Amino acid sequence: MAMAMAALRREGRRVLLNTPSPAATMAALSRAASQSQIAPLGARSISTQIVRNRMKSVKNIQKITKAMKMVAASKLRAVQTRTENSRGLWQPFTALLGDAPSPEKESKYVILGEKGKVQLIRDSRKHIEMTVSELQKNPINYTQVAVLADDILKNVEYDAIRVVFNKFQSVISFRPTLATILSPEVMEKESESGGKVGQLDSYEIEGGETKSEILQNLTEFQFSCVMYNAVLENACSELGARMSAMDSSSRNAGEMLDRLTLTYNRTRQASITTELTEIISGASALEG
Repeated sequence: MAMAMAALRREGRRVLLNTPSPAATMAALSRAASQSQIAPLGARSISTQIVRNRMKSVKNIQKITKAMKMVAASKLRAVQTRTENSRGLWQPFTALLGDAPSPEKESKYVILGEKGKVQLIRDSRKHIEMTVSELQKNPINYTQVAVLADDILKNVEYDAIRVVFNKFQSVISFRPTLATILSPEVMEKESESGGKVGQLDSYEIEGGETKSEILQNLTEFQFSCVMYNAVLENACSELGARMSAMDSSSRNAGEMLDRLTLTYNRTRQASITTELTEIISGASALEG
């Protein structure tokens, strides 16, 4: 370098050298140090290392999704049995009292859970009468639902209650269902007009209770049974959807892992081929 500069001076040329500042020098050294930490095995090993890390992440995710699927499946089996048994509680009421809706009037909502509240609060905030979010999920028992149903009947004036829920059919499917419970007053009107409720007159009533008292008791018990079945049906539908989603996620993770394995093998093979080519070329150059 000094000889070249001396030759240029003899020829009458001026040379300007850009001397880097100390800050720039330190920045360059730090970049070099960080690069040496990222790729300690050389540039050819970067791609295989990245693929290995990605494969490890996908394997961990697959383990989590499989575990969540097994948990949902175990819970589903327990809840499904109770759901099938609960259907026998409220379906006889539908056969006896009918499922006819009352005349259309102002609609009020009693919402169970935060998801339904968030969905309806945007458009129907003023129509929400009350919300319940403290319902115990596991285990769901009839006593808890009966207390909740009694609280709703005491605090909400109604002509008809419509319970909307997802009826469980299989792990991959459920059907939106609407069950209607008429108030005792509407039931009496239906009975007087010759509706299905009027068939109660053909039964012999024991115990000295009046027809109004019987209708009141039937309404309360029917509503608690429908609520209990609706909560269980929703729980089954949720667990089935969760199980199906985790199964699909596990399959997707397996397919991604297969693709990453193929990519890793190809990258590793290309790296080995390149190294062998360089070794052979170097040996040939030394012999020549």
